[in-house]
Amino acid sequence: MGIVVQEYLDEGGKSPFARWFGGLDAMAAAKVATALYRLEQGNFSNVEGAGSGIYECKIHFGPEYRIYFSKDGDRLIILLGGGSKKRQSEDIAASSALWRDYKRRKP
Repeated sequence: MGIVVQEYLDEGGKSPFARWFGGLDAMAAAKVATALYRLEQGNFSNVEGAGSGIYECKIHFGPEYRIYFSKDGDRLIILLGGGSKKRQSEDIAASSALWRDYKRRKP
């Protein structure tokens, strides 16, 4: 069994990652989808810790896209959001808040 990737859903059932992903153009969306596939396969070569249990998958395309996620155990990745190098600090802070909410609401 591989790694399972799921989107974080807020209390209203909305996904911040999906909102970000939906705003990407086709080429950027394809690059992000490829990065997600690599994560599912266990390829963390472009991943770095961002603090507070948050990880950042770097995509060297366009404005240096980032995927923010956390791990719930060894086989579950929770997608928290996405962004670019320019907004990195704000995106990490927002992802940290979402991760705290995920852990608070987890059964």
